[in-house]
Amino acid sequence: MNSDENPINPAESGGPQPNQNDFKKGFTEGFDKGFERGAQKGASKSEEGVGEGKADQADKAREPQDRKDKEAKQKPPLYKRPAFIIIVSIIAVVLLAGGIVTWLVVRQFVSTDDAYIDGHVTGVSPRASAQVLALYVRDNQLVHQGDLLVELDPTDYQVALGQAKAQVSSSQGRLSQARAQVGTVEADVAQAVAAVDAAQVQLDNATRDVKRYEEVDERARSRQQLDNSQTAQRNAQAQLQEAQARKAAADANVISTEAAVTAAEGELQTSQANEKRAQVSLSYCRIYAPTDGRVTQRTVEVGNYVAVGQALFMLADPQVWVTANYKETQLSHVRAGQPVTIWVDAYPHVKWHGHVDSIQAGSGSRFSILPAENATGNYVKVVQRVPVKILFDEPVNTNNAVLLSAGLSVIPHVKIR
Repeated sequence: MNSDENPINPAESGGPQPNQNDFKKGFTEGFDKGFERGAQKGASKSEEGVGEGKADQADKAREPQDRKDKEAKQKPPLYKRPAFIIIVSIIAVVLLAGGIVTWLVVRQFVSTDDAYIDGHVTGVSPRASAQVLALYVRDNQLVHQGDLLVELDPTDYQVALGQAKAQVSSSQGRLSQARAQVGTVEADVAQAVAAVDAAQVQLDNATRDVKRYEEVDERARSRQQLDNSQTAQRNAQAQLQEAQARKAAADANVISTEAAVTAAEGELQTSQANEKRAQVSLSYCRIYAPTDGRVTQRTVEVGNYVAVGQALFMLADPQVWVTANYKETQLSHVRAGQPVTIWVDAYPHVKWHGHVDSIQAGSGSRFSILPAENATGNYVKVVQRVPVKILFDEPVNTNNAVLLSAGLSVIPHVKIR
């Protein structure tokens, strides 16, 4: 501090001169007050500094989040970003190419899910009524043509066969007897012919005698001689007629005997036919497989009494095919011989190959039990379905691992281009 700026300089103020002690006292008090005020002001400044430091730390903590928010606000939307646009473009190109390829491939095939495995099913029924003695098959067993399936009680039919054989023997005896009688009556006929010839000779002799006596002069013969010759002629005539009658009777006996032989032969044939029928009926007691197949829907058990025509079980032929009911609008390019890819719902991991065998000459509704009556006022056009027969190229049902049973759902794809 310069001397010119000191306000308490007594020489320059021209006032009374203060006491030195008072000056010291005042200076000390002023210094103390100034120190207190400085201390208070320093403390206040210190507190403000601490508060400002805490605020600076909070500001520094918020700076990254604010920076992120600011950067987020400054970035463009997702759909405007180059990476997103590139990815979407690639996906669109891939989908478009895939759609084109799919269309080019799919247009070469026609398919339907209205398709099923089909095959021949043969019913097995008895041709004789009897009790079941033995059953040689079980459910779903594969049998071959000629295998013994069921055996019926043959007792009644064995008795009938014995009676038929006895009747045949009796008929054969009667036939032999009738044939023997034919020989006897034929001998009688020969004897009658000989008697006729002898009577004819006697008649001829008697006739000549009568003629000779008539030609002789009456004076040279007696009346008795003429009468005797005429009587002999009449006797010979009567004997001839008798012989001829015996011959006619013998001929009639021959005809009757021959008729008896014919009747005996017919009776023998009838008895032989009855014997054959009895043998056939007895053979019906053993039922054999009429064809290859798997036993299904078995309803017979040992001990059952079965009647003629009663259904015992069914034989499903292992040789199957596919019947696909295509829409009429899908058949424009379908032809016999076209290759077919076959997928069976029961075996989705197996693919079969086949070919179109034939197309039915009529829609399914045309051959239904109640065909549609379209000549009505409420006619509504419905797309018709036509059965198409598809055969497998390779043998099927050769093992139990993959068994194609009739009725399984199929999806066939016919390659038309």
